[in-house]
Amino acid sequence: MAAFGSVFMPEMAISWFDGEQWSGTNVVPSDSLQLHPGAHVLHYSSTCFEGLKAFRHEDGSIKIFRMDRNIARLAQSSQLLSLPEVDKDLLADMIKTIVARFAADVPARPGSMYIRPTHIGTEAAVGKAAAPSLSSCMYVLLSPVGDYFAGGDRALRLLVDDEGMRCPPHMGMVKSGGNYAGALMPTLKAKAEYKADQVLFCPNGDVQETGAANFLLIDGDEIITKALDSSFLHGVTRDSILTLARDLGMKVSERELSVDELLERAAKPGTEAALSGTAAVLAPVGTLIHHGKDIAIGSGGVGSTTVKLRKALNDLQWGVSEDKFGWLTSI
Repeated sequence: MAAFGSVFMPEMAISWFDGEQWSGTNVVPSDSLQLHPGAHVLHYSSTCFEGLKAFRHEDGSIKIFRMDRNIARLAQSSQLLSLPEVDKDLLADMIKTIVARFAADVPARPGSMYIRPTHIGTEAAVGKAAAPSLSSCMYVLLSPVGDYFAGGDRALRLLVDDEGMRCPPHMGMVKSGGNYAGALMPTLKAKAEYKADQVLFCPNGDVQETGAANFLLIDGDEIITKALDSSFLHGVTRDSILTLARDLGMKVSERELSVDELLERAAKPGTEAALSGTAAVLAPVGTLIHHGKDIAIGSGGVGSTTVKLRKALNDLQWGVSEDKFGWLTSI
């Protein structure tokens, strides 16, 4: 099976901003993007993106999950990067147009169609290191994906880094490629030295997030996760899981969580931890690595509450359960 996100539909939706207005929705071959070598994005990383999914329901209909929330976040990221203002209605049209065009290719459960809207600065001006790009391009790629856990549900190993940051604090809530690039080397080092799957960044002992996912600690019927601020990504899946947890009667505590408290709670029987994100929804965490020592979270395996919450979200996405929160958009 091809790696997640490595197969693309042959066409994409695209729009160009010329400094005054957007061009509207166009559908072009996915490999037809042309940029000047001096484009702002290639030199000064004026780029942001989103990740969301479309799902095929049993009746054959196609539903996009939380499109409005992802569009709002792309608009926010663009604003924080000083990119041209996103036309939200245009982006919604681009997403629905390209998903409708390839509706027949949306995989049935447990697969889905991964949607990647991207916004990049295109002005050819290498002298603008301290100035924004006046022109830009927005495009939407599609990638059919299978079951993230096809190889089996496995509890992950996280290296707890209580010094390093994933990215500068003011950039945390921006979904920009530079943040991921900055976390790559520490993650590769953790994999090589500790056989860790991810690094849990905890600067000054403050538990934040991994390089590509939000972190949730589950202690009995309580979920503990860092309160929203500008230092880390405001995950749509995170928000969805917390909303479902409250609906199921669980207590949700969005607050500061220290490494000391994390390690203390991790040792308790029944404790679980998970990473939330669009690809895996909820991936179980079984082991924390701190100062060279392995610390099992609860049983060290896949937690039952993690599986229950993931199933609750998946069932809503595929139309098995009621969409009581109005999260699904029809095409």
